[in-house]
Amino acid sequence: MSVPVVEHDFPRREQSAEELARAVAADLREAIDARDVAVLALSGGTTPALFLRRLGEQELDWSGVIVTLVDERWVPPTHERSNARVVAENLLRGPAALARFAPLYSTAPDPEHGQPQVATLVGGLPLPFDAVVLGLGLDGHTASWFPDGDRLADALDPHGTAPVLPMRAPAAGEPRMTLTLPLLAAARHLYLLIEGVEKQALLKRIVGGDAATSPLRALLENTRTPLQAYWSA
Repeated sequence: MSVPVVEHDFPRREQSAEELARAVAADLREAIDARDVAVLALSGGTTPALFLRRLGEQELDWSGVIVTLVDERWVPPTHERSNARVVAENLLRGPAALARFAPLYSTAPDPEHGQPQVATLVGGLPLPFDAVVLGLGLDGHTASWFPDGDRLADALDPHGTAPVLPMRAPAAGEPRMTLTLPLLAAARHLYLLIEGVEKQALLKRIVGGDAATSPLRALLENTRTPLQAYWSA
């Protein structure tokens, strides 16, 4: 049994980005009002850039927001492939620069050696996440839960205790660090941002159970939080 997926469809990506930014900002305001702090986990890549810029324009107390990542490539934050760089360049500027950023990367030579430090940092956050924004690859991966990932079973263990795990997969390019299923499943609000007809069709297959091997399906089956899917053509 999986939680419902609520679909929000828009003809243009500008509309999707704006509406998602408003929804996430509302979650952050609610968290700050209730607990004086809000914790947000974001995805990198190219799709979220416009959403991140729109989110940074929202009025809220950014000094009370902690931003981290759903996953990260094991590259320095100045690297063109770094998810931290995407967040820094598109969100953490202007008023939003007051937010605290918690990276999933360290100077360790690889994610396996860096895991203890990153796990301590993530484990010290005021969890659960108030909002999580996911992406979806055409191979069905979300976060760095690649179908052929070397630590996929561990990452998707609903009883696992590691907040983050290294992940290597042929399609991943660089080695990565990813949040695990229990942390994402416990989030107060879950969002998915996707674009294009191919990903819309893939999501429908996953929701319908036809793509049961997609790691996103594991999240749907292990969370009580409805997934709000924002799609644009």
